[in-house]
Amino acid sequence: MSVDIGNRLRHLRLLHNLSQRQLAKRTGVTNSTISLIESNASNPSVGALKRILDGIPIGLAEFFAFKPEKPRKAFYAAEDLTEIGKGAISYRQVGDNLFGRSLQILKECYQPGADTGKVPLVHEGEEGGVVLSGRLEVTVDDERRILGPGDAYYFESRRPHRFRCVGPVPCEVISACTPPTF
Repeated sequence: MSVDIGNRLRHLRLLHNLSQRQLAKRTGVTNSTISLIESNASNPSVGALKRILDGIPIGLAEFFAFKPEKPRKAFYAAEDLTEIGKGAISYRQVGDNLFGRSLQILKECYQPGADTGKVPLVHEGEEGGVVLSGRLEVTVDDERRILGPGDAYYFESRRPHRFRCVGPVPCEVISACTPPTF
């Protein structure tokens, strides 16, 4: 059985109205470590997880037994989208909590020159998107395309991939991935 530690931790942290920085200050764990765990980019040791959970506070057994109700909200106004990006790339997520969900939908905005990084992204799942405006360079494995408005991509996320805004205007994309990876 696989447990989504990252989304479970994020859900409980938000349920207790704590920012990553507040939780980090309470526990002596860096907020970047908490961010990596919540994005499932890092698996904490049992000791590290217990130290983080003590800052909420919740025990290990309760953490793994916790079963939140699935969100029932069906409609989201533009201002209800949750910003989960930073810097030159905005990721506005439909729904504030994806715990227990199997699909993540994002409205992405890349500023001119914004890039997901020199190191390609690799993770489990599938993702796809449609460019609304601007131009987006998408690299998947050794294949590279520049997509414009109306163009789309769809691939298995375990293939190394990268995104970069090319051109003088921001690029907007509507994307989806399963399972949620942010």
